[in-house]
Amino acid sequence: MTYLSEFFSNSVLWTAAIAWAIAQGIKILLTLITEKRFDFTRITGTGGMPSSHSAFTVALAVSIGIGEGFNSAMFAVSAAFAIVVMYDATGIRRSAGQQAVILNRIVEKIGKEDITETGKKLKELLGHTPIQVFAGAILGVAVAIVRHCI
Repeated sequence: MTYLSEFFSNSVLWTAAIAWAIAQGIKILLTLITEKRFDFTRITGTGGMPSSHSAFTVALAVSIGIGEGFNSAMFAVSAAFAIVVMYDATGIRRSAGQQAVILNRIVEKIGKEDITETGKKLKELLGHTPIQVFAGAILGVAVAIVRHCI
């Protein structure tokens, strides 16, 4: 079997990718419903409901658990990875987004448009609320169960 065919037949990786894609799709739909507009940045953007990072990493961990056992070293590594990603999303990245909001307001008030390196506003939607992370995790579990058990 070639490397390329092995890659395309990796059901664990594809399960995680499907969970990510579904989460991003939900973000697009929610933006359409709440803001009545299509936001292209929601396709690959960070932040929002549900967390696609959480969906991806949890689907990865659960898929490995189903395939190799929930007592395997690979499940332990992937579960720890998922926990770190989810902690980062609600902690560090969320704080960075909140700081960007404040910095953008300060820049607007002083009237300096070119204060950043690119001359653009800082990205504000970086992290997630705990509910968004939880929703992403539940989505990841559901996708993994559907892909591997049904």
